[in-house]
Formats: sequence, C-alpha cells, structure tokens
Amino acid sequence: MERTLVLLKPDAVARGLTGRLVQRFEDAGLKIVGVKMRHMDADFTRRHYFDLEERFGKDVYDATATYMQQGPVVALLLEGVEAVANVRRMIGPTFPAQAAPGTIRGDFAHMSKAYAETTGKAIANLVHASGSVDEAKYESELWFGDDEQFSYQTLAERYVF
Repeated sequence: MERTLVLLKPDAVARGLTGRLVQRFEDAGLKIVGVKMRHMDADFTRRHYFDLEERFGKDVYDATATYMQQGPVVALLLEGVEAVANVRRMIGPTFPAQAAPGTIRGDFAHMSKAYAETTGKAIANLVHASGSVDEAKYESELWFGDDEQFSYQTLAERYVF
C-alpha cells in the first residue's frame, strides 16, 4: 500500500467539484487517511513547490503561486495499491486539453497550454497529485502531521484486497 497527496485546487473548490472528485477516488478503491482545507500562504506555497522555479522558471512559479493562493484548497491523503501511479492515471496529463475523456482533467478542465502562456496564467487543471513515491512522502509529511493521518480498514480492503 502507498500513500499519496492530492490537492483539489482553488478552481475545483470554487466550482463545487470537491464531492464529485473525492467520490472518484473512493470509487477507485482509494482510502482517505487524511483531509483538510486551507489557504496556502506565500511561505507554505514556497515549501510545497520548492523546486518549481528551478525547474520551470520564475514566471511559472509566480503564476502557480498566484493561482494556488487565490482561494482555499482541499488536501487529501489517499492510500491504496500503487496509489501514486493510479491517482496520476485518474487525473490525466497536466495540460487539460491533452487529457482523455474519463480522466478528471479530461472531464472537467479544458484550458490549453497555449492559452495559459498567452495570458500569463497558470493552468487551471483542478488537481495536484504527487508525481512519485518520494514526492508523495515529502508532500504527505508537509501537509499532514502524524496526528492527522488515520488507519482503519475499509470494506474494499476487507473483501477485495
């Protein structure tokens, strides 16, 4: 079993998609072992996206930080078999215009990379998900203390896994 972090970004929260997106993860057999809502201030945004500026440049970091700080996010700590890869597959590619129908981004987000670049805006793509097991460990520890992570058995675990 793995754990991974998913953030329902400000556009998902503002559009009232939180419940529908959580249901998709639970329907896929992923277990919520932590959940919280919060605003990301500048310091926390920098800690979460600690390497974004180095990898993609200041403009990308600034646009992302502005986007993530525009409203509350819902953080989910999910657990399941190969959770990192399964969640990444469920959400689809970073750029919604490239995401297949049936993925979260393919069904609910449609901003293209070209539009984002032309307007200087971050890609409104609804969700963040850890990209690797190591990243999931870092992000999980950043977002959730030991007292905010729960262990319990779901019916799916009992009967399916």
